[in-house]
Amino acid sequence: MKNWAGNLEYRSTSLQIPSSTEELQEMVSSATAIKALGSRHCFNSIADTDGIHVALENLGGAPEIDTDRRTVRVAGSLSYGALGAHLEKHGFALPNLASLPHISVAGAIQTGTHGSGVSNGSLATAVTAIELVRASGTLVRLTADDGDDFRAAVVGLGALGIITHVELAIEPSFKIRQQVFLELPWSRVLDDFDAVAADGYSVSLFTGYSGPAIAQVWRKVRDEQSPLETPEEFHGAHPATVLLHPLPGMSAENCTPQLNIPGAWLDRLPHFQLQFTPSNGEELQSEYLLPREHAGAALAELRDLSALIGPLLFISEIRTVAADDFWLSPSYHQDSVALHLTWKPLQEQVESVLPVIETRLSAYGARPHWGKLFAANAADLAGLYPRFSDFRAMAEHHDPAGKFRNDYLNKVLFSR
Repeated sequence: MKNWAGNLEYRSTSLQIPSSTEELQEMVSSATAIKALGSRHCFNSIADTDGIHVALENLGGAPEIDTDRRTVRVAGSLSYGALGAHLEKHGFALPNLASLPHISVAGAIQTGTHGSGVSNGSLATAVTAIELVRASGTLVRLTADDGDDFRAAVVGLGALGIITHVELAIEPSFKIRQQVFLELPWSRVLDDFDAVAADGYSVSLFTGYSGPAIAQVWRKVRDEQSPLETPEEFHGAHPATVLLHPLPGMSAENCTPQLNIPGAWLDRLPHFQLQFTPSNGEELQSEYLLPREHAGAALAELRDLSALIGPLLFISEIRTVAADDFWLSPSYHQDSVALHLTWKPLQEQVESVLPVIETRLSAYGARPHWGKLFAANAADLAGLYPRFSDFRAMAEHHDPAGKFRNDYLNKVLFSR
C-alpha cells in the first residue's frame, strides 16, 4: 500500500476499518502502535506506522448542518469536495479551499494545509470543535473553550489522537470568478509583494524562478466584490484568452473554469475539479511558510537558486495565508507567504537540494509544511514554534507509551 504520489510504501501490519466510533476506541485502547490513514496525499511518512492502520470511512454519515450556529459537523475522513457539494446544495460554503478538493478534512487540518488569500487562514481556522480518540481509547470533544488543549490538537500531526469528526464554521454560499494572467514582471513582485498578493480574494503565482517574469497568476475574486469585466492588466501581466493548466503544455481539462466566468465557490477556489482523479506517482512536493514581510527577500533567494532547483521543478506556486493561533500551524502568529515546490519524481535529487533551500530560507524563519518533503528535524524546528516544547510535553502526557509515534514524529518532534 502506497501514498498518493507513490514515493512511500506503508509499513503497517494490517489495515482495519472500524464500523463505529466505539470499535475504533477499542482498537486504539488495545493497540501498541496505530495510525489513521486518510486520502494519502502526504509526501512523507507522517501517517505511517509499523503497527495497525485504521481507515475511517465507515464512521461517516451525512454532514450535519446547524443553520442557527452556522456550523457543520463532518466526519474527518470526508473529502473537501464531497463536503463542498453537500454545503452548496444547502446554500452554504466554506471560506476557502486548497488547490485539490480530494484531500480529507482531518488530514488537511492536522498538517496545516491551506489555500490562498491574505485574509484567508489555513483550512484549520474554520474548525470550531474537534472530536478525537486519545491513546487511552477515550473519546474527547474540544472547542476553543478548552484553550490550550484545543489550540494544540487542531494542527496536531496525528500525535494527540485519531480524529473522528470535526465541526467547521460555514457561511452563505457565494460565487467566484477565476482570472488567469500571464507574464507578471518579477520586478513588480519583488518591489511590492503585498500589493500583488492582496489584489484578489485569492491569488496564486506560478513560476520556475528563472527569467524576467512569473509565468501565470491565478486570481480569484468574489463575484459581489469586484467589477464584472476582466482587468486589462494585473500589475503588468496581461489576461489569458484560453483555458490554461499551471504546467505549460498540459491540458486544462481537469482545471476549474477560468476566463472570468462566475461559478460556485467549490468550483472555483480549488485549481482542479473533483471529478478528475489526480494522477499518481508523477510528482513530489515541498513547501515553506515564512512571514509575509520577508516575501521579497525569500523569493530573491529562490531566484538565486534557480539553476540548482530549476531542472528538478515542474512548477512552484506562491500563495499567502493569514495568521492563526494553533501551536504547530506553519502560520502560527504570522501572516505568511507560502512557497510551494512541485518537484519531478526524483526523490534522491530533490532531497539533496532541500538542505540548501532550507539554509537559504532559515534567515526568514521558514517553517516547512508538515505533510510534504523537508530536511529539518526537531532541533531545527523547535526555535520556529514558541509552543513547540509545550506541544511535545502534551503529546508525551496523552500518549505516554508512544502508540501514535512513528519515525516521522520521532524525527520532527521528539529527537533532542
